[in-house]
Amino acid sequence: MEELLRYLSVAKTFMRTALEDVELGGQTIKAGTTVVLSYNTANRDPERFADPHVLDLRRQDAGGHLAFSHGIHQCLGQQLARVEMRVAFRALVNRFPTLRLAVPAEEVGLRPETADIYGVKSLPVTWDQEGS
Repeated sequence: MEELLRYLSVAKTFMRTALEDVELGGQTIKAGTTVVLSYNTANRDPERFADPHVLDLRRQDAGGHLAFSHGIHQCLGQQLARVEMRVAFRALVNRFPTLRLAVPAEEVGLRPETADIYGVKSLPVTWDQEGS
């Protein structure tokens, strides 16, 4: 689950306003300045994750991603979301072991790059219905 969250973070960016002057990465951000930060860029940082642009479900270092933000702004529902993902994916695979895309992966429509939330427009699937 952690690798999916790292690789496919739902929220793309967040904005923060500096309350005081702060130095970050050798740059001074003045108090009152608003900065826009990218979860996706941070979650694909090669200094943090080996082969960051590869979805590797066996990745051992997927923790530490920013899919749920960080610090005092971290999502309160993150543990519930993790449990829901584990339960839902396991139930889907157990109930529909032959579940697969009904169209080539390239045809799955994604929300526009300008959308605040990442995801698909639709996800057509099919499965062998004998014994389901």
